[in-house]
Amino acid sequence: MADIQGSYDDLFTAVPTALAALLDGGDAGGSVAVFVDGEPVVDVWGGFADAARGIPWQRDTIVNVWSVTKTMTALCALVLADRGELDPDAPVARYWPQFAAAGKEAVLVRHLLSHTAGLPDWDGPVAELYDWQAATARLAAQAPRWEPGSAAGYHSLTQGFLVGEVVRRITGRIPGEFFADEIAGPLGADFHLGLPAEHDHRVALAVPPPSRDEDYIAGAARGDGARTAPGTPGAPTAIRLRDGNSTAWRRAQIPAASGFGNARSVALVQSVMACGGSVGGVRLLSPAGCDRAWEEQFSGEDRVLGMPISWGLGYGRFGGTYGWGGWGGSTVMIEPESRAVVAYVTHQMREPAKDTRGLDILMAAYDGLQGLRADG
Repeated sequence: MADIQGSYDDLFTAVPTALAALLDGGDAGGSVAVFVDGEPVVDVWGGFADAARGIPWQRDTIVNVWSVTKTMTALCALVLADRGELDPDAPVARYWPQFAAAGKEAVLVRHLLSHTAGLPDWDGPVAELYDWQAATARLAAQAPRWEPGSAAGYHSLTQGFLVGEVVRRITGRIPGEFFADEIAGPLGADFHLGLPAEHDHRVALAVPPPSRDEDYIAGAARGDGARTAPGTPGAPTAIRLRDGNSTAWRRAQIPAASGFGNARSVALVQSVMACGGSVGGVRLLSPAGCDRAWEEQFSGEDRVLGMPISWGLGYGRFGGTYGWGGWGGSTVMIEPESRAVVAYVTHQMREPAKDTRGLDILMAAYDGLQGLRADG
């Protein structure tokens, strides 16, 4: 069995066993954390931080978690809403006047957070993703693909710029700065939106699925939001694995897809949502501010993902749990009833149609949570 490092409560022995099984099954490396009441009951890691499997995964190894980043950017908006600085029911143009172009006057802030704004596609060059002003200007000029609020379509790359620019207009800070100052800093969380160079040595670069290389492409058929095959007319810009592994990607503000952290930091931050807005004596939201995130904004077929989904304000809704996953397998799930968060972070990609790792980890964690309820 693969060697697993870290610590865990006895009720949660199924979690490190599940991680070891993934590593024994061919994964390079990963980490898992389960937090209850804002405290870790599981904090484990194992495997290797490089594709050649020569560098052991360390306690402080971090990875690009791709779309798990969306939950962090959503939290920035929810904090502002709870402070009364952002109204989810206001037109986006109240904060970002240029956004009213091309028939978007009626787009509301909540449409951005719930993937119903009609702006799911990034159609600019990849290099423009690294230029905040250019990226947001492009989106401000775009016409929506459907009547805002009438349908949902996963805003794979665009959501972060849309929500992030509203955050910037209100606070004067780009999302990474606001997140660092107002969320990660107070919590002591090792999660970054835009990664400074001094952390590069800790990054485990993404490893493509077997038989794939760094030209592996994100797309709806592969689990991250392009509605047509890359390269065909009208298709969004193809994002390749090599893009996510680049220095430019790490430095950039791409608040839907370029967050860097480990399972511990993901679970710590999202414990704010599981615990009524307060973790470790730090209050970031009121209980009502947390509840706002779970209010259903859309339920039905997502036009981009091609599957039924229920969207809250920045989070997917799955029964009594809430969260989201990223291209490549990283996952976070929040269960307010148990005041629990389960986070799984990996740099080992698998083909999405065959990837059940996040579910495997969640099911292992639920064994422990049920034990806690029984003891309680």
